[in-house]
Amino acid sequence: MTGKKIKTSTEEFSKVLARQAGKIYVLRLYVTGMTPRSTRAIANVKKLCNQYLGGCYELKVIDIHQQPQLAKGEQIIATPTLIKQLPLPLRKFIGDMSDTEKFLIGLDLEAKKS
Repeated sequence: MTGKKIKTSTEEFSKVLARQAGKIYVLRLYVTGMTPRSTRAIANVKKLCNQYLGGCYELKVIDIHQQPQLAKGEQIIATPTLIKQLPLPLRKFIGDMSDTEKFLIGLDLEAKKS
């Protein structure tokens, strides 16, 4: 044995699956300035993406105060809003992304519970 620890956690499994499938997640996070809710959403999305997607994502944070035309084009009605553009289907999440299970289900990384 080489002394390396074998990782069997769900997060490691999800990372491997995303890499093998060649999926690159294209995400857009719309926020309103640097409010506490916006900064919490940014931190949560970055943490979850790093934890579950590894390097297989592109995240762009868009402040609707600075770029209101982008929010209008995406029909953003509340912030923070995360849009998963790729892989399809397109999905929208509203809130600070603190619900990990909801986030994973929305990205199709975890099976829905019945």
